[in-house]
Amino acid sequence: MSRQSKIVKTSIIEIGVNLILVAFKASIGILTNSIAITLDAINNLTDALSSIITIIGTKLAGKAPDKNHPYGYGRIEYFSSIIVSAIVLWAGITALMESWPKIFTPDITNYTTISLIIIAVAVVVKFALGTYVKRVGEKINSQALVASGSDSYFDAILSLSTLVAAIISIFFHISLEGILGVIISIAIIKSSIDMIKETLNHMIGARIDSDLSNKIKSSICEVPGVYGAYDLSLHNYGPEDMIGSVHIEVDDTLTALDIHTLTRTIQGKIYSEFSIALTIGIYAKNDKYEDMRKELSEIVSSYEEILEIHGFLVLEEQNLVMFDIIVDFDADRQKVKEEILEKIKAKYPKFNYCIVDDYDISD
Repeated sequence: MSRQSKIVKTSIIEIGVNLILVAFKASIGILTNSIAITLDAINNLTDALSSIITIIGTKLAGKAPDKNHPYGYGRIEYFSSIIVSAIVLWAGITALMESWPKIFTPDITNYTTISLIIIAVAVVVKFALGTYVKRVGEKINSQALVASGSDSYFDAILSLSTLVAAIISIFFHISLEGILGVIISIAIIKSSIDMIKETLNHMIGARIDSDLSNKIKSSICEVPGVYGAYDLSLHNYGPEDMIGSVHIEVDDTLTALDIHTLTRTIQGKIYSEFSIALTIGIYAKNDKYEDMRKELSEIVSSYEEILEIHGFLVLEEQNLVMFDIIVDFDADRQKVKEEILEKIKAKYPKFNYCIVDDYDISD
């Protein structure tokens, strides 16, 4: 089953379960005059709406690339995740507005044994549904499903608190619905804001996952003839669509045919292992100036703010030394570069130097 089909199937299951719960909870809420149960029913209705939005977003995101959108429509999934999170936020704010007055003017409720049993069943059903949906979402990297699954957990907690409030009301004649409603509403609002932040991070362009970055670089370096992989940059065009670029270090004696064959091998390897299309640039390695390279590495090693140097190359005819330097974002980049230049130039004054200031975009 394709990723899109799994999302649609899971969302349809969510819709069916939530609509059944809406019918039961709304009936109980009206019959028992319970604001908590009525709000719970409304919350389940918003869950069903969220699942519908997830299906629509998934269908749109699955459209094939075209002339105007050559990278496809995968990022639409992020918008559907934002909408789902916004619905959860709205539900939390609405619940808070409804629950707060009930602290001071609680309603008189009339719970029955049947209503308590149905609420208890709803707790189990929503917890099981949340576990299932979130697990599927994490497995196929769907932020919308993860958000829906997390919301189902909160629904289960909301129903459980309603059950506890009902039992306390029956035995002690104390109404805690307003207080519990406020507490749970705040928890739902916080969760929705966290979900929005996470999705926005993906949309803006979050840092590459360290584990993924290291795995890709290690995989590249497994190919014979590759001495290092640097400047890995990945761009996300949806949860499952990534393209990127990387530089590899190879011997300066390789021919164009050798490099062509090598880069094709790496591209095929990375795509088969990670489903990522890479564009590959080349750093030439000339062993004649290995001593100079080692001295540069020793100079750099005394600077904690320098994370890496790479792309070292000496062009004899131009008396030019080139290398890239990655400085920590929080450091004084210009000052560090000037100090490194001064120290290496003191050892090799006959050369001119070109230092490329790289950014720390991947580990």
